[in-house]
Amino acid sequence: MLHSCQKIQAIRSENKLFRRRREGEQRRAEIRTEKTRDSGGERWKEGDIQAKSSDKERFRRVRRREVEKAEMAASKKRKVDSENRAFNPEWTESFLFVLPTGGTKPVCLICSETVALIKSGNVKRHYETKHKCFEETYPLRSEVRSEKIRSLKAQYEQSTRILSHTFTAQQRAHESSLRVSWILGQHKKPFTDGEVVKECMTAVAETLFEGKEKQEVCEKIKQIPISASSATKKSETLTQDVVAQLDEAIQKAPCVGLAVDESTDVCDNAQLLVYVRFYYAEQKAFYEDLLGITPLQTSTTGEDIYLAIMEMLAKRGIEPSKVISITTDGAPAMIGREKGAVTRMKKDNPDLLTYHCIIHQSVLCASLSDEHAEVMTSVMKMINFLRASSSYQHRMLREFLKEVDANADDLLLHNNVRWLSKGRVLARFWAIRREVASFLAELKHHKATQFSTFLENEKQMDNVAFLVDITSHLNELNLRLQGKDNSICELMTAVRAFQRKLEMFKEDLQEDCVHFPAVQEQVQGQRDVSSFVVFIDKLIANFSNRFDSFSIGQQLTMFIQNPFLITDVRSFSKEATQHFKWVNARDLQMELVDLQANVAMKELSARTDPSSFWLQMVPETAFSHLKKVALYILTMFGSTHNCEAAFSTMNIIKNKYRSRLTNEHLHTCMRMALSPFKPRFKMLAGQARAHFSH
Repeated sequence: MLHSCQKIQAIRSENKLFRRRREGEQRRAEIRTEKTRDSGGERWKEGDIQAKSSDKERFRRVRRREVEKAEMAASKKRKVDSENRAFNPEWTESFLFVLPTGGTKPVCLICSETVALIKSGNVKRHYETKHKCFEETYPLRSEVRSEKIRSLKAQYEQSTRILSHTFTAQQRAHESSLRVSWILGQHKKPFTDGEVVKECMTAVAETLFEGKEKQEVCEKIKQIPISASSATKKSETLTQDVVAQLDEAIQKAPCVGLAVDESTDVCDNAQLLVYVRFYYAEQKAFYEDLLGITPLQTSTTGEDIYLAIMEMLAKRGIEPSKVISITTDGAPAMIGREKGAVTRMKKDNPDLLTYHCIIHQSVLCASLSDEHAEVMTSVMKMINFLRASSSYQHRMLREFLKEVDANADDLLLHNNVRWLSKGRVLARFWAIRREVASFLAELKHHKATQFSTFLENEKQMDNVAFLVDITSHLNELNLRLQGKDNSICELMTAVRAFQRKLEMFKEDLQEDCVHFPAVQEQVQGQRDVSSFVVFIDKLIANFSNRFDSFSIGQQLTMFIQNPFLITDVRSFSKEATQHFKWVNARDLQMELVDLQANVAMKELSARTDPSSFWLQMVPETAFSHLKKVALYILTMFGSTHNCEAAFSTMNIIKNKYRSRLTNEHLHTCMRMALSPFKPRFKMLAGQARAHFSH
């Protein structure tokens, strides 16, 4: 239409110019006629003018016809475009056509073809020509036809939705930068490493591709915005998205459990870290995630910790009544009777269940007696003398161990912070004790003489052998208690199993020392081991005092592990009502009896782990009370291991090279490294104002 209008305008301009020329020529001809009249040439001039006038008139008529044809063609096109025809919704039912949003051509739901105009004749002709058999299978106005049309429309909308989400080149570059930033965050890398990744990608592309393809790939890589500032902003965006997912999941959870711990970073700033455990209904699994990390600016009293926790809960939209349990490391600021953080929280929520970290309790149980503590100190001093007093001496020790082909090429240093350190240090020392004794004998140092005397004392070495064996057993327990996704029942099962093992160890020491190979090798049945038996007795009593009164009793633990083993239904319901005030004892007993009588459920319980059984196998309609009790118990933390592991992550992220990292960016980096949620990259890329790297 635009082309036709332009053509008409050009023709009209030419006509105007032609008329002006013609009028000028006529005027000049009249003047010449007047002049020639006087000279007697009037007849010849008039004839010439008439001939020229007839030619021009013929040309004018041809031009006029061309203008009329162009105007007629343009008027026809304008009529079609300006009619503004409306799509009739009844055509969808009758002819299976729809009009896309913002579209001008109807689309067939069956073959996805379009017709030129929004006219009933066009859509009807297409339907009757290509899809007449459709009406035989799906009669007009029938229910099956309506159902089929709904199905076809759903498929069409899905396909158009996918097409509408195709990304531009800028959005793809933006999504790429988001993904790179997330991977860097998961691996605890600084924001500046984004440029290094970009250089690596460019080098790889230049190596793998050739010619025009290499140029295109390298150009696209260079367009990815991943500078330090861009990576920082992308990381903040990603963190906001995973936090939004966390908040949404927590709001849908029936209850949450907390694990709280406090530590210091490389700048000596006190950092309070809170982990949350909850049931994520969409995944039918329990999630453990970082609820938050906040600095304690000055003091770290119970009041400071309490206020920080409450602020964190309010920020995440969690009511205090929704928190069913809190697990701490047992520090006075946490569990103090008057001003402890947990005590303050129990005032807000009297039903709150509190636990002292099971792993910390097991470590406290293994506290050594004076005699064994003295032996342990002597061994640690010896190792520090050999390894840390002189670099030259340490090098000589390693060379000596290689020359004599010892079982290990070095000693290990002890770290009081790490739970497994002590046992591993002792085990390494015991494996090369004879080589160490030979090396000490060659040193000309008074401390070396003292340590040589210690190694020659059989009584002292008997104690070392016993410590090697008992710490190895305690390390095995600690390893079972550590790790993610361990429910409180699994931890308590491991502790109670170890309590039974201690009874077995006591008998074994008095017989053949099968479970104490180092003692067996050292003592060889020739010396008294009564002091070791006394140590085991104290260990048994210590475990009994700390865990027999543990809040989650054996009935509830057995209920989670295998509800079909419960014989005293009334005792179980009584224990459940003590912990959960909302439990209806009558309904709980009835459901437990029904569950135990269900053979199919019993078989499922034998084939699956406890968490999967209660979350996926037990129907809520039939066993709502049992499932709710199980859900609450499985939500509880048994240890603060996640917090300890998170602090290790914090020390990697905020090291001496990144000590100026702000608290906000520290939280961002830790969130990316620890969160189980995955960012919605395409959604974030579609929402952002994408641009190429400059």
